[in-house]
Amino acid sequence: MLAHIDQEAWQAIGLTLELATVTTVVLLILATPLAWWLSQTQSTWRAAVSALVTLPLVLPPTVLGFYLLVALGPHGWLGMLTQSMGLGLLSFSFSGLLIGSVIFSLPFAVQPIQYAFQAMGRRPMEVASTLRATPLDAFFTVALPMAKPGLLTATVLSFAHTVGEFGVVLMIGGNIPGETRVVSTQIYGHVEAMQYTQAHWLSGVMVVFSFTVLIALALLNKRPEQAAV
Repeated sequence: MLAHIDQEAWQAIGLTLELATVTTVVLLILATPLAWWLSQTQSTWRAAVSALVTLPLVLPPTVLGFYLLVALGPHGWLGMLTQSMGLGLLSFSFSGLLIGSVIFSLPFAVQPIQYAFQAMGRRPMEVASTLRATPLDAFFTVALPMAKPGLLTATVLSFAHTVGEFGVVLMIGGNIPGETRVVSTQIYGHVEAMQYTQAHWLSGVMVVFSFTVLIALALLNKRPEQAAV
């Protein structure tokens, strides 16, 4: 199968893996404290923040991509900010893809970690407090290790979801070879040019990748159950 993939496709695969890796790292940094707050807070803002985080799950990717494109454009608030900072416009660039990917995959990172924190309950943190551990120490030494299954699931889901993105990346980044052309847009380009053989082989790689991700998730979800037994 790999022998039938041309140079442009390999370039798209490399860019996709780079985007997915950076997106996953950024998401874990942002999603972990956000998930902790959502799992612990009694604030009246909790429902609104939770809905905002979940919004990409129900919002059409093209709608999200359109509004991000407007925001990143020369007259959008993000575009004017980046221009004033000397960064230029981030639309149709890797940085723009990264911003869109982080927002679009946010619920896939936040929710597994949030559920892991909620399943932990408050007792472990209370015990840590009685042992004179500061809230920050207890978070890193108690909460994070106990939430490890949720963190692993969030990592796998975030990476896989970023790899499979299409609507958002096409709206924000277009289909520029070597800059914003990822696997999904490469397949779209092959189909548009009626290059069905190339589209078939590249799509086959994606099917194998997706199947592998599902197997990995099944194994991750099975381990905590075996440990409990």
